[in-house]
Amino acid sequence: MDGRLRLIQSKAGYRFSIDAILLSEFVTIKKGDTVVDLGTGCGIIPLVLLLTRSVRYAVGLEIQGYLAGQSGRNAMINGFSGYMGVIRADIRQPPLRPGSADAVVCNPPYRKKESGRINPDQQRAIARHEIRASLEDILDASRHILRAKGRLAMIYPVERLVDLMSRMRKHGLEPKRMRIIYPEMGSEAKLAMIEAALGGRSGLKILPPLLEQGDYSIRYQA
Repeated sequence: MDGRLRLIQSKAGYRFSIDAILLSEFVTIKKGDTVVDLGTGCGIIPLVLLLTRSVRYAVGLEIQGYLAGQSGRNAMINGFSGYMGVIRADIRQPPLRPGSADAVVCNPPYRKKESGRINPDQQRAIARHEIRASLEDILDASRHILRAKGRLAMIYPVERLVDLMSRMRKHGLEPKRMRIIYPEMGSEAKLAMIEAALGGRSGLKILPPLLEQGDYSIRYQA
């Protein structure tokens, strides 16, 4: 952010990755939107959106008390305390009114609870594995929070993309936009960003691909 954003992060434990920045650039935001970030961590996504978009108010939900406190401090030191709220809460029981958000964003755990090695650090383990919130939990919460035609934007491994899209439809969230991320030219895709609309009509737009880290490395030119 060229020094426009200051962040407190842990020296050890959870730290945000470039995935959160790419997702904040991808999500569709309209002037005056209210945005909810599920599993906000240090608050990086709502902070970037408040800095770069016309967001009216942003809310971060975070189950881990230390990270929720960190997110609140980050909002304060960047002058966004009046525009960003942080709630320590379980995604499975979101303490928000139905239809209260225009957009929901989520950089979720990528791995199922029973897959692979669980990181011994609790913060990292919860961020990487579906320990505290499954994909189903995230979609349930998003459907509850979003207004009609509201948007959910997520970043997710391509190997689980079919599962994500089919479950989105099950929850009334119609996939509308997608952008696929490739580590390098000639390699298989690893991640995809997808945006769905609650009660939206069918019709998916696939945007140009991203190589490596988008504007933070190189972008594919046709």
